[in-house]
Amino acid sequence: MVQSQKDDRSLRLKVVFFRTSRDNEPVREWLKFLRAEEKQIIGEDIKTVQFGWPLGMPLVRKLEPGLWEVRSSLPSGIARVIFGVESNLMVLLHGFIKKSQKTPLDDLNLARERLAQLRGEK
Repeated sequence: MVQSQKDDRSLRLKVVFFRTSRDNEPVREWLKFLRAEEKQIIGEDIKTVQFGWPLGMPLVRKLEPGLWEVRSSLPSGIARVIFGVESNLMVLLHGFIKKSQKTPLDDLNLARERLAQLRGEK
């Protein structure tokens, strides 16, 4: 899809997938297993953040310094995509279907590790 110049000017962040040292893109791989309707909802929510950054609740929640989550409501439950922002890049670090009220510590720790790798801290 080609964006018009007007779209380019209103674009706040470029979205990229976190890439592991083995060239895997975990969030992209996770998305592949979701139903088309779920992918579309998550994609629209990410696009809203991309064009409207900075945003807050109810779509975006800051988890801690350097980490935010996109909060998507799906017909089958709740999805979260944890991301970091580096310069003008929205880096999608981890995605999961939320099953409890609080963000699971394992998911948060995984996003923290990926952010540290991205920043060259690990």
